Amino acid sequence: MMNEWSMAGHLTAALGFGAAIGLERQWRARLAGLRTNALVAGGAALFVLLSQYGFIGEVSEVQYDGSRVAAQIVSGIGFLCAGVIMRDGLSVRGLNTAATLWCSAAVGCLAGVGMFVLAAFGTAGVVGANLLLRPLGRRLDREPRGGAEVATDFHFEAVCLEAEEAHIRHRLVDALARPGYQLREIRSVDGPDPGKVTVSALLTAEGAGGRALEEAVSNLSLDPSVSAVGWAVVPTPSF
Repeated sequence: MMNEWSMAGHLTAALGFGAAIGLERQWRARLAGLRTNALVAGGAALFVLLSQYGFIGEVSEVQYDGSRVAAQIVSGIGFLCAGVIMRDGLSVRGLNTAATLWCSAAVGCLAGVGMFVLAAFGTAGVVGANLLLRPLGRRLDREPRGGAEVATDFHFEAVCLEAEEAHIRHRLVDALARPGYQLREIRSVDGPDPGKVTVSALLTAEGAGGRALEEAVSNLSLDPSVSAVGWAVVPTPSF
């Protein structure tokens, strides 16, 4: 039977592997960083050690299955992962961080039962996936058809009350100033009716880029001072 000092060694290894995974997350300033991943891995190791050695001698007549506690780690870590997943408009953020926490728990379980080599390879795999596959994923996002990077020009306009012009311009800039979008021009002209102004913007987006514009339209349409809002793709001139 393993003594408590050996168990402490397993816990230390789990904390180290989790911290190694968390270094990359901390460096990229993600929600779950160095401490969180170390604690997840260490907690998983403690539960595995408890399930394997904590109840030896306590159960006599009934067959004890220590894997049940370890199995609950998989479902239990899901609640923690759900806490780092956030919705940002029409997109979802934090999925990669949640997956990393899930992998940290798996690495901690491996370290808890003494499978250090596999835990080390698992740690290297998680860190490598976060570091090496990130630029590849961004490149694929920017090249949806496998060719060169695609840029699309958009025209956006909103008709609002003249007194609310500055407010709508500010909201429009906030809505369109995001990664992957370059705001090239914004101006105001007299609207179709007296007392109204048309605020228009010209911007360039990487790829198709219509999702953020549709979100901006939805948000501005809720403003009581806005009577009309819309966007359109600027046709590419043919030569």
